[in-house]
Formats: sequence, C-alpha cells, structure tokens
Amino acid sequence: MARPRTFDEDVVITRAAEVFSRLGYNACSIDDLVEATALQRGSLYKAFGSKRGLFEKVLNRFLVSEWHGSPAALDLLITALRELVPADLPIAALCRTALDAYEGDAAKLIGGRLLDHLPTHELSKE
Repeated sequence: MARPRTFDEDVVITRAAEVFSRLGYNACSIDDLVEATALQRGSLYKAFGSKRGLFEKVLNRFLVSEWHGSPAALDLLITALRELVPADLPIAALCRTALDAYEGDAAKLIGGRLLDHLPTHELSKE
C-alpha cells in the first residue's frame, strides 16, 4: 500500500516555478529542485516523473490558471519558448494555448517582460 503524500503539491509547484524562472529549464538541476522544494529526490520523481514532468505541471499551473499573465507566468513562458519548444511538441502546444489566450498582446507582454530583465543602465544606451 502506497503512503499518502506528506507535501503540499501547490507549494512544491510554486517553489519549482521560482527556480525554473530564475535559472531556466536547462540550467536547473534536480538538486536545485530538491533544495527549493524540500522534497527528497525519490519523492520528486515519484510525484512528477522527471524534471520535465514537473516543469509541465508548473506550466499548466501558471499558464492556464489564475496566474496567467503574471510576471512569473511570462518568465516561464519565455523559458519554455527558448529552451523546450523546438524539441517538445506537448510543451509547444501548451505554449500555443497560452499565447492564444493573450489575444494579440503576447508580443507586447513578452517583449516588455524581456526588457524588464535588462539592467537599467542597458536601457539608457543609445
């Protein structure tokens, strides 16, 4: 008989989202996720299957839920577009759904979010 989960999945997903947003998908290690979520490696794999499985859960939560349009959701969308979409059709479909929901404002929102990450002195250069 399997033991019941002793962690709050919402908390784990929120903490993982912070790590993916800060480091990106490729640079984020399982150790980074273990440290951020306070889960054991085995629990993380059992609950989400893989780093990619956790990232997909994070994307679903942030791109298709109440977080849609938040800075965190835009950061995750940018990470997915840059690092996963070229080789991952399910992630590409999730991103397409999210972009369609932005109704024409996607380029402006994503561009603005990318500019938000530039150091202030970079914006003043001509």
